[in-house]
Amino acid sequence: MMFSFLILLGLVLLFIFWAVSIYNGLIGARNAYRNAFAQIDVQLQRRFELIPNLVEIAKGYMSHERETLEAVMTARSAAMSGAAAAKNLPGDPAAMARMGSSEGLLGGALGRLLAVAEAYPDLKANQTMMQLTEELSSTENKVAFSRQAYNDAVTSYNNRREVFPASVIAGNFGFKPAGLLEIPTDQAAHMRQAPQVAF
Repeated sequence: MMFSFLILLGLVLLFIFWAVSIYNGLIGARNAYRNAFAQIDVQLQRRFELIPNLVEIAKGYMSHERETLEAVMTARSAAMSGAAAAKNLPGDPAAMARMGSSEGLLGGALGRLLAVAEAYPDLKANQTMMQLTEELSSTENKVAFSRQAYNDAVTSYNNRREVFPASVIAGNFGFKPAGLLEIPTDQAAHMRQAPQVAF
């Protein structure tokens, strides 16, 4: 009788250890995608800081392009709002979709600004403009890499929470699916690459 009690106790302890191990794995995977999102946020903040300077330089040369300049600043505000909402709820599918959409709009507006800037030789030759566009291009690359790392971490987390038996523990402890940061397909073409600038 004592022997069967010890076997039963051993099985219960083994089950508890197994469940705790799965729970801790889910926590680790969730923290990984949250950390990956934090890296995106760092790069986005850098880009948000560069854009007003870029627009300010362009204003001096592109007086007839007010609509383009205003579109960039409007898209920047929307992207900042989307990023702030996602920062409060990293991984939330609705917040990530909103952020992806606003990022796509900002990428399009920046692409149009840089395309229009090509028609202004004095602006293209401006040293500050050249430095800002180079920094922007570098930041765009970092955003793309950070977005990929985030999406990889989210996929890993979602896979972990969906497989049996982790799905049982995930469901009972509130591990919800995380959303990828995707740019809508109609906006994706210009977001797949950094803006091309030739000065």
